[in-house]
Amino acid sequence: MVGEVEKMVTVGLVWGATNALMRKGAIKWDKTIKSLPKPNTPQHPIITTLKNWFKLVCIWQYMLPFILNLSASATFFAILSGDTPISLAVPVTNATTFAATAVFGLILGEDTRVGLALFGTFLIVLGVYICVM
Repeated sequence: MVGEVEKMVTVGLVWGATNALMRKGAIKWDKTIKSLPKPNTPQHPIITTLKNWFKLVCIWQYMLPFILNLSASATFFAILSGDTPISLAVPVTNATTFAATAVFGLILGEDTRVGLALFGTFLIVLGVYICVM
């Protein structure tokens, strides 16, 4: 069980880090979309959506964290397929994800209330510790 807890925490850390990185990539994509000139002729909404999606796929700052995030999701599924109780796996992984997203957001320079984010992260770590013990 102890080895499984490390896997859960690792998945949560990867999810948290990639959440913050994907947010940065999505902001870059949003700026790219807004800077493009509007077409003179109206286009079908599906064509517009597919073009926007393709532009998102071409932004490596979004796609690389997205692929890592999906890999962590596959690992989480593998953890749940074993003998790990879902009542332990979900709280530990989600709590770690929330804390890691806050910390990595701070590292990436996002606007946040540092004191509250760190206090919340402390409470999450304490809660995970109590849950695991």
